[in-house]
Amino acid sequence: MSTGTLGLREQKKRETRQAISDHATQLFLERGFDRTTIADIAAAARVAKMTVTNYFPRKEDLALDHHEEFAAGLAETVARRPAGESALGAVRRVYLAALERRDPVIGFTGRDFARMVADSPTLVARLRDLHDQREEALARQLVQEAPGDPVAARAVAAQLAAADRLLFRELQARMLAGEPGKAGEADEDGIATALGELARRVFELLEPAIGDYAIR
Repeated sequence: MSTGTLGLREQKKRETRQAISDHATQLFLERGFDRTTIADIAAAARVAKMTVTNYFPRKEDLALDHHEEFAAGLAETVARRPAGESALGAVRRVYLAALERRDPVIGFTGRDFARMVADSPTLVARLRDLHDQREEALARQLVQEAPGDPVAARAVAAQLAAADRLLFRELQARMLAGEPGKAGEADEDGIATALGELARRVFELLEPAIGDYAIR
């Protein structure tokens, strides 16, 4: 099989996956996550139910399609930090950059999507699990860097993950409760400004305790 054929096949797979995801999101927004079935999504995307589950083994993954990136995010941020930067410094820098670009991974999902998640006990539970995975991945990264003191590494991971979780929840709460912007959407610029101020305060509170931990 030629490289060109393999490339076309992979492109087709990506297009199918994206089409399924797009149709699922639309149905979730219209009907709610818990009232939408895999059969509904398959019919809308014009694929078999098995095709949907092949691409998305869990229904929650159709709604939270950045789940892998989210779970690994803090660990990758720390792993990729430059020389001279601490774990806290890396998390702060990357979070503020994500605010600037309105990254959906940290919570910029739009008001309707945020409401859909908040109204689904299944998705709320899945988000809680993903936050736990995010903390665990960060802990493993820090333990790997400081194998002689795993308790301290896990303590630092817990503090950074708690701050990250707080900021995520605050962003979502403001998106749901804030004044609407254009086309009925929340004012993302205002939210980003407010979250930037809050994030700096939160990270400053952590600075005396862990500001010099894991400086590369």
